[in-house]
Amino acid sequence: MDRLVIQGGVPLQGRVAVSGAKNAALPCIGAALLGGDPVTLRHLPAVSDIRTMLRVLQALGCTAEVTKDEEGFELTAVVDASGVAAGGLQAPYELVKTMRASILVLGPLLARYGKASVSLPGGCAIGARPVNLHLEALERMGAVIEIDKGYVEAHVPAGRLKGIDHTFEKVSVGATENILMAACLATGTTILRNAAMEPEISDLAEMLVSMGAPIEGIGTSTLTIRGVDALGGCDHGIIPDRIEAGTFLCAVAAAGGDVLLERVEPAHLRSITDLLERCGCVFTEREGQAGLNLRIQREAGQKLHAKDVTTTPYPGFPTDLQAQVMAVMTQATGISVIRETIFENRFQHAMELERLGANLRIDGGTAIVAGPSALTGCTVMATDLRASATLVIAGLVAKGETTVDRIYHLDRGYSGLEQKLKGLGARIERVGGGKV
Repeated sequence: MDRLVIQGGVPLQGRVAVSGAKNAALPCIGAALLGGDPVTLRHLPAVSDIRTMLRVLQALGCTAEVTKDEEGFELTAVVDASGVAAGGLQAPYELVKTMRASILVLGPLLARYGKASVSLPGGCAIGARPVNLHLEALERMGAVIEIDKGYVEAHVPAGRLKGIDHTFEKVSVGATENILMAACLATGTTILRNAAMEPEISDLAEMLVSMGAPIEGIGTSTLTIRGVDALGGCDHGIIPDRIEAGTFLCAVAAAGGDVLLERVEPAHLRSITDLLERCGCVFTEREGQAGLNLRIQREAGQKLHAKDVTTTPYPGFPTDLQAQVMAVMTQATGISVIRETIFENRFQHAMELERLGANLRIDGGTAIVAGPSALTGCTVMATDLRASATLVIAGLVAKGETTVDRIYHLDRGYSGLEQKLKGLGARIERVGGGKV
């Protein structure tokens, strides 16, 4: 099993390109099921979750031609769903068990083919993420759904889903994406209220518009979709990954240095840049050849100031950066209080940070961190995707050698993270049985 070995204490310097957003790419791959013509997706991050999602579509009967960029960090995929009916309509457990986003094929399959069999999904063990919000809305649209032997078995007796006016009980990114896709081929108009507003949803909506779906309210909590009889293909570039970008920002904030992030959307990063700026980091935006660039600076000897953090749905502070910020706060002067309001089991990294020397305490959904702490390298174990990145950041800071085990979690969401960090001067190596 692969692991990362890190020699800490080196500030980060240079520039790094941010890959396409995994959390935008996954629903966009699912949306390819809706198209009557091939769909080209660019800037897919070369991570295991993306490869798994493409295999799910292939298992359904799609063809997917995939090519890598020169560095191998991003993929371009041409997906053709014309063979889905002949290939069957079951998303098998063997693929779905590793990735929660695979449930996102349910809405498109029901919308286009009126039938679907999708295994209940797996993924990181960070708390309850029930699919009931997806199923309730699809049932209101006319689907008949049963859970049988771990599979969601669904069909549409009328042959086609119907538009509805639906208010989500709670904000859910996945449910918003699934029902947004389903509504595009439903009869009539669908209005989704209390919809999630993450940039990844807007990216999906823009792709659907380019395929021929009339959608209003993109970027707001109310989406209006007028169903059409058919959608076409498109050529779509995935937005930059704000979580990867935020992870690099946290790494520089914790370890110190001067780094230019290439191809970012600064507007998507306001919650993390505002926080780190208040902690003492300096930011500069500039134009680049491939889009906007963002520079972060924390010079040697410059103190970090502890600040409180509460995770909330976008545009609030993202739960996917909570763990990384905890690593930063171990190096900040003072007491920081980190409140996790999205997932109830997302402090599993805290015990591993304590092994490195962090001074913190967990009380339910709240973490209290006292800093700065002098971290010392040791062997730690990754428990989920974002916890993996947190331990890497802590290893960059710690004195001596840190070994991060079980980094298959990391490979689910970060494309070439250790290679990119090495390009910034970090002393980090992957050892073991080969990259996923």
